[in-house]
Amino acid sequence: MQDEPRIAAWETRVDWPLTALTLAFLVGYAWQVLDTSLDDGARRALEIALTGIWVLMGADYLVRLALARRRWRFVRRHLLDLAILLLPMFRPLRALRVVTVINVLNRQMRGDFRGRVALYVGTAVGLVGFVAALAVLDAERNAPDASITTFGEAVWWTITTISTVGYGDRYPVTTEGRLVAATLMVCGIALLGVVTASIASWFVENVRRANEQVSEDVEEVEADVEEAQVQLAEVLAELRRISARLDALERDRHPA
Repeated sequence: MQDEPRIAAWETRVDWPLTALTLAFLVGYAWQVLDTSLDDGARRALEIALTGIWVLMGADYLVRLALARRRWRFVRRHLLDLAILLLPMFRPLRALRVVTVINVLNRQMRGDFRGRVALYVGTAVGLVGFVAALAVLDAERNAPDASITTFGEAVWWTITTISTVGYGDRYPVTTEGRLVAATLMVCGIALLGVVTASIASWFVENVRRANEQVSEDVEEVEADVEEAQVQLAEVLAELRRISARLDALERDRHPA
């Protein structure tokens, strides 16, 4: 951000370490959710590690806030960052910590994938879908009357939700699961908008290039025509000179 050079310098230094931490968070969280054979000790160790990473992400927010020249403006511009750090403090919303992971990774991807929309969208869809499947499974698996109890069902629910199809055969019944669903719905609409805009942009770009190519071809043809006209004029001028010499020779041979 150009108006906050200290924050920009901080993010340059910590983005890659934070990215590594968030990837470690994803691995640990996926392990915790998918491996039902973990004993209490291993599960507790994973929970401590995940909480520690989440605390470091919160520290990153606090450092950026401290470095901001206009702190209230920073808070207003980063309300989502603040919400996804505060909400998981409540026990029923702990799975929403994975949204923090998406936010940090998105910060990194915006810089790396800028101008490569297809790669960015594909990566974002895969990341959001994987995280949402883990989060909804974590929230729903042990709930009474749950219809999402396996990772396969969670992935199916994620695909139907993010694509806005919504068959309704699988649906969350817990508050936390519904919050994950609401977040995923918003992401699905946004991603579909990005995909539509990307396709439209691709068509416009190709039409523009085609028009530019036609314009270049027309300019080349016009240049060739102009060059041919110049050469023709030179040939005609040379023919006139030759004709004048022939007339002069003819007069010399047959004087009046």
